[in-house]
Amino acid sequence: MPINKSDLIKKLADSYPNFLKKDLKKVIDIFISETKNALKRHERVELRDVFSIEPKIQKARTGRNPKTNEKINIKSKYNLLFKSSKSWAKRINEKK
Repeated sequence: MPINKSDLIKKLADSYPNFLKKDLKKVIDIFISETKNALKRHERVELRDVFSIEPKIQKARTGRNPKTNEKINIKSKYNLLFKSSKSWAKRINEKK
């Protein structure tokens, strides 16, 4: 089930009534911007016991256009590698 930022803030506000919604929004915004900036710098982002995201370089290669069968040079680029922790994956997959 996808969740958007406003739903996440609402759930956090319900779980932690001592925090103001505007403070929770700031925390979420800071987390997202710092994660984005770290990935732009090609750094690994890890949230212990939850997940890690790592930019991996995909080497340049020669591909082909399937319609015309023409060869195309594809430049190297970065892809994101997402890996969930074992405990988080176990928690997600356990039956209710």
